Formats: sequence, structure tokens, C-alpha cells
Amino acid sequence: MQLKKYTDYGLRILMYLASYEQVGEGAKLATIKEICATFDLSANHVNKVVHHLGRLKLIETRRGKHGGFLLAQAPEQISLAFVIRQLEGDEKWIECENPYCVAMPACELKGIVARGKELFYQYLEQYSLASLMVQAPQLREIFTVARGELN
Repeated sequence: MQLKKYTDYGLRILMYLASYEQVGEGAKLATIKEICATFDLSANHVNKVVHHLGRLKLIETRRGKHGGFLLAQAPEQISLAFVIRQLEGDEKWIECENPYCVAMPACELKGIVARGKELFYQYLEQYSLASLMVQAPQLREIFTVARGELN
């Protein structure tokens, strides 16, 4: 199994925002341009992911000349299972009906994989965005260098 690039980008964006350890008023606002420069991603992809994260109420977006986006919740409140399930979509991992698989009447694969999927998400429930931020100062430095903004 491999996560979609869309999900990967969403997790990167959340980590980037969490590296600033600020939520709410007075927090540093990130921009699409900044994210694209940091991770070498296309603005089109980042726009879509940021919009989705906003709809999920994980980030807050602000319009205008000095606009941008920031975390809408504390990193401890953002479950990795929730983020990944939402960005991946909760589709079946095994599709037996389309096209129809002749083995379906006697096959155990669908049930086994479905159980594995649930165990995967149960495992991720133990972790939040904060779990990814153990080395936040180092991440912040890495992101700054990646953007080309050496201090």
C-alpha cells in the first residue's frame, strides 16, 4: 500500500504549519508560494490540498494581501488517522466487484485486507500531528533552508 501524493502533501503542509508552534491570532501565516518553495511542489496541487484541509477545519485560511493559512487546532488535537482517512478517501483497498472477480465466492482476501485496513487506522489513532513534531526546531531549520531563506 502507498499513500496518495495528495495525502503526503497534506501531511507535509500540516507539519510545516506545526513547526511554527502557533495557532490562532498572532500566528505566522504560511503561503502557497512558501509551501511550494519549501517542498518543490506545484501551486495547483498545494491549492487543492490547502482547500481540503480548510474544509476539514484543520487549517484556517485568511484572504487578502497579507493572507495565508495556519493550523486551526493544536497539533495534539489533529489525529493522523483522521487526516489520512480524510485525504485518502475511505475507499475499499480491494475491489472484487468491478471488474467482477471469479474467485469472490470463495475468497478470503477482501475480508483480510479490510481487517488490516482497520488495524492500520487503529494504530494511527495513537498518534497526532504533535507526534511528528518531536524535532520541531530542526524541522523548522530544514524548512527555512529548503525555502532558500538562510538567516
